[in-house]
Amino acid sequence: MRVLVVEDDVRLAEVLSSGLTAEGFDVDVVHDGFDGYWQAREGAHDVVVLDVLLPSISGYAVAKRLRAEEVWTPVLMLTAKDGEYDEADGLDVGADDYLRKPFSFVVLVARLRALARRGATPRPRLLSHGGLSLDPESGECMVNGKQLTLQPRERALLEALLRNRNRVMSKDRLLNAVWGLDSAGDTNLVEVYVSYLRRKIGAARIETIRSLGYRLVDPDA
Repeated sequence: MRVLVVEDDVRLAEVLSSGLTAEGFDVDVVHDGFDGYWQAREGAHDVVVLDVLLPSISGYAVAKRLRAEEVWTPVLMLTAKDGEYDEADGLDVGADDYLRKPFSFVVLVARLRALARRGATPRPRLLSHGGLSLDPESGECMVNGKQLTLQPRERALLEALLRNRNRVMSKDRLLNAVWGLDSAGDTNLVEVYVSYLRRKIGAARIETIRSLGYRLVDPDA
C-alpha cells in the first residue's frame, strides 16, 4: 500500500515514515503544500496523509484542488487545530477523515487501512435525491427549490446519508463518518443530529429502521 505523507514538521514526518514503513506501507514524504498537491495529483498513491498548516498552500487548499480535478484518492487530514468547525472545514473541502495531533499511531494505521479499503471512489459535486440536494464543497443545501442553512455536523450527516441513499446506515457507521473513530460508541450524538436534520429537511425524508439505523428516502416515491 502506497502512502503519501504531506507534513512540514520534518521530525514528525520522519517518525511517520519510519513507523508506516515498519507496518508494511510504501511511504513518500514531502514537506510543502504545493509539492504535496503535485505528488497527490501525479502519483499512484492509495491514501494521502495531509497536514492542514503547510508552507505555500494549506492542506485545505490541497484537498479542494484535488477534488476539483476529480482526484479521488482518500485523504486523511492531520492538524494541531481543535474544534468541530475546523474538522468540518476539512470534510467540506473533500477530506475523508480527520485526526488531531497528538494522535495514536495505532489509530492512524487503522484509519489508513480503512481508507485504502474504501478506495478512490468518485464523488460527484452535487448529491441529490427526491427534491433534496447538497453541494458538499459549498455546503449549499436545497429542498424542493428552497435553500436551507445547515450547521457543519448536519451537513456532514446529510452527506453521509445522501451518499448511501436508500441504504440503511447504522448509528455506528454514521458516527464514524461524521465524528470519526474518536467518538466510537457515543451513538446519542447521531440521534440528536438526526432530530436536528429532520426538522430542517422534513421528518419523512429520514426513515428509522428499528434496531438497524437510518435511511434517506424520497417521501414522494
